[in-house]
Amino acid sequence: MDRLFGGKNKAPKPTLEDAMSGLDTRISEIDVKLSKLNAELATYQQKMSRMSDGPGKNAYKQKALKVLRQRKLIEAQKDSLQSQSWNMEQAAMTTNSLRNVMTTVDAMKSANKELKKQYGKINIDKIESIQDEMEDLLDMSNDLQDTMSRSYAVPDDISESELDAELDALGDEMQFESAETDGVPSYLMESNTGALPDFVDEPVVQDKQELAA
Repeated sequence: MDRLFGGKNKAPKPTLEDAMSGLDTRISEIDVKLSKLNAELATYQQKMSRMSDGPGKNAYKQKALKVLRQRKLIEAQKDSLQSQSWNMEQAAMTTNSLRNVMTTVDAMKSANKELKKQYGKINIDKIESIQDEMEDLLDMSNDLQDTMSRSYAVPDDISESELDAELDALGDEMQFESAETDGVPSYLMESNTGALPDFVDEPVVQDKQELAA
């Protein structure tokens, strides 16, 4: 029965890319034909350029006109095929653009689902509680640092009047020591005596008047 009435065509339907490929093949074949016709026209033109007017030249002219008509028909066919190819390219570009849009939309849907799932696991109240605890711990750490850096032996406050009194006392003490030694440095004097230190070997020579007396 299938042989008589024909069965369903199980061959895959041609795609837009297949149709574009077929058009490109036909356009290439037309280009080959046009090249042959142009070469033939060039041959006739060269022959006619070397001939004088007459029956022979007219015969070549008629042949050239025939080839020119064929070329125009083929060029018109080529223009039509190129228009179809351009329309198919536009359709293919639009189709690819729509596919990209759909892919992007599907990706966005998946991302939204994942974000909702992840955000559903987050408890804002717990995060705020953690932030508050962290702030309290930082305050406790600062207080601890202040406590550990406290000085015990240094007075907390010294007034300027106390500082002036201490400086005046030091000055008086230095003047008192200078008056006791009569200008002799203290490191040359023995404690509680006016004798010379032990490192002086020879006694001091007395004045001649004192010896004569």
